[in-house]
Amino acid sequence: MEQKDKPQKTAAQRIPFIAHFLFFTRWLQLPLYIGLVLAQCVYVFHFWVELTDLIGAVMGNKEALDHILDIVTIEGATRPDDRLTETTIMLVVLGLIDVVMISNLLIMVIIGGYETFVSRMNLEGHPDQPEWLSHVNASVLKVKLATAIIGISSIHLLKTFINASAYDVKTLLAQTGIHVAFLLSAIAIAYCDRIITQTSMQAGDH
Repeated sequence: MEQKDKPQKTAAQRIPFIAHFLFFTRWLQLPLYIGLVLAQCVYVFHFWVELTDLIGAVMGNKEALDHILDIVTIEGATRPDDRLTETTIMLVVLGLIDVVMISNLLIMVIIGGYETFVSRMNLEGHPDQPEWLSHVNASVLKVKLATAIIGISSIHLLKTFINASAYDVKTLLAQTGIHVAFLLSAIAIAYCDRIITQTSMQAGDH
């Protein structure tokens, strides 16, 4: 046992100082992830404000209704009547879903990025460990982020189509084209990841 441990210690001692220093600089990313946690707090506050205003508008609060109508009114378009319609409620709810999906994206970047690029979290066996975290790496993280962005883009596109009368044709086509570009990009990323995975497996077999 002592003879087996000795080469490992010798190999560790041979790592040059510059390598240790460069590896330690990964902790410079920590303030970035803490900043994203603060951004998550802002989104939670924004979600709560909009949800409170929606409930207040349903209960007949005039100020809450005015705020809700201001949110769903497109710049340059005619403001809806001072009443809560099904379309208005749908647009506000889609906005809330949008906030949730962006929040999910932040969680994936914070936890997945920290686990991949900074330090292990050692969550194996934890009952609340995310399923995707057990096999996360840079490639998997990119695919999941691309998928999340498509979901967010879909919500924005749906909001645009519901309120299509407030937009011109160029804007509708531009948003549709952007969404298609996101979709094609995600497919390309997933395809490249599949090729890399297959190549790695074939190289391992040899």
